[in-house]
Amino acid sequence: MKGGVVVLLGLVVVGAVVIGARAARPPVVPAMFVLGASTLDVGNNNHLPGKDVPRADHPFYGIDFPGGARATGRFSNGYNIADFIARQLGFERSPVAYLELKSRNCLIPNALKGGVSYASAGAGILDSTNAGKNIPLSKQVRYFASTMAEMETAWGRYNVSKLLASSFFLLSIGNNDLLQSTPKTHADVVALYTTLFSNYSTAITHLYGMGARKFGIINTGPVGCFPRVRLLNATGACHDGLNRLSAGLAAVFKTGLAAALTPTRLPGLTYSLSDSFASSRANFEIPEATGFLNIDNACCGSGRLGAEGDCNTNAMLCSDRNAYAFWDYAHPSQRAAELGAQALFDDGPAQITTPISFKQLAYQK
Repeated sequence: MKGGVVVLLGLVVVGAVVIGARAARPPVVPAMFVLGASTLDVGNNNHLPGKDVPRADHPFYGIDFPGGARATGRFSNGYNIADFIARQLGFERSPVAYLELKSRNCLIPNALKGGVSYASAGAGILDSTNAGKNIPLSKQVRYFASTMAEMETAWGRYNVSKLLASSFFLLSIGNNDLLQSTPKTHADVVALYTTLFSNYSTAITHLYGMGARKFGIINTGPVGCFPRVRLLNATGACHDGLNRLSAGLAAVFKTGLAAALTPTRLPGLTYSLSDSFASSRANFEIPEATGFLNIDNACCGSGRLGAEGDCNTNAMLCSDRNAYAFWDYAHPSQRAAELGAQALFDDGPAQITTPISFKQLAYQK
């Protein structure tokens, strides 16, 4: 097994995956609002026009979806990490996609009872990232603003304010911006980091201004280890340059958010930020410890590393999905996603979040 460290949102821990019924306890937060890219998308891109929009609305996506095989728009063989974070919070799965709720004319009842997902595959912090093929972060924030206004009309500003202050806001975005970037000099890298952090912190500040107070943020990870990226290397090894670029951005986010999201600047705000690189290093130097037998290849795909072709009914499908860290050319398997969510909620000595764990964040009053 080659390739060194691998990214699964950078989050995996040792443990068995058993997807059972929803826990008998009530959710620890009243609602969950999700903003990000493909690792969190639960179907928004299904509703976007255009043949070049990335979609997971066809087999073999969803082949292991709990309750029966169903391609829901998740880039996974089953649940994705948003679903497992939702389950850790006491919900059955991720809140429903915004565009799905709009199409069924049931946005506000769902928003008030459990939240909404605005995440979109291919999205970036920058509007220019994969432009025209996704819902960029800025538009996701605008969709949330529209949702909040409708919630206030239906339930009153005071009640909505209380709900949002206790709700869990999950964010995971930035990898696509790095994959689309081509910085040639150190000055280019600095400019890229500055723009990405400025846009990201602005989005968080806007959400805060609308009532959000609890932010669970998944930082960028070693994107150079995606199977499709590793195709660029004749040996199939990770792309060190991309990993260095991502590590640098992750460090900027860590120090920048710590300075920007202070009680003095934003009273009442609390957050938890994952260290995806540390998790990858800790858990994939000995991948067998997680139960994965393959951390290099996509389970569903074709060609070298299973990453030269897309996941569809013409693709090769691995026989043991739980043994693969990657489901397709860039996304974690259902097993990897669940273990990743468990790592985020671990508040023991091995926690990979700062300054608190997702679990501690959820229980903050």
